[in-house]
Amino acid sequence: MRDSVRKSAREALIAAAFEVLSRDPSAPLSQVAERAGVGRATLHRYFSNREDLIRALAAIGIAEMESAVEAACEDADSYGQALQRMFEALIPLGDRHGFLALEPLDNDPQFKEEFERQRRETVGMVEAAKREGLFDKDAPTPWIIQAYEHLLYAAWESVRAGNATSGQAAALAWRTLTRGLGKNGE
Repeated sequence: MRDSVRKSAREALIAAAFEVLSRDPSAPLSQVAERAGVGRATLHRYFSNREDLIRALAAIGIAEMESAVEAACEDADSYGQALQRMFEALIPLGDRHGFLALEPLDNDPQFKEEFERQRRETVGMVEAAKREGLFDKDAPTPWIIQAYEHLLYAAWESVRAGNATSGQAAALAWRTLTRGLGKNGE
């Protein structure tokens, strides 16, 4: 394979880490190195420890998810449609990024502001969707957001287990969210 086509060791480690850690978040770094086809010494040249690797994966994952959501929602006709498209954009990324939902990154200064920004945007979208009539105005916004996040994770798990395709999981998650929290129980 030509060098220009072959992945760099760092790229191979990132891809292997997403693959290995999405299946087993507690997998040892030696398993990541083995999957990448490099030795542990090479892994440690790029990432001094597990925390450095997880932080790199989180930064990449956040950027990829943000890009997917922006592309999916850029021409949405309503906030409700944007929320639905977010499911459709994020669920296919679950196999690559689902483990990040379990990582304790909320207090990491590098990610704290990003998570707070995302939270503010989500609150704004849910509040706007409530004004559009998608959700019951009396349903607490934090509850709707929690439900959305848990349904996203459930969809990732359903796809991973082979119980649904990404499209089926997105449709089921959306139906569960809107029928369970829809205006007047609709």
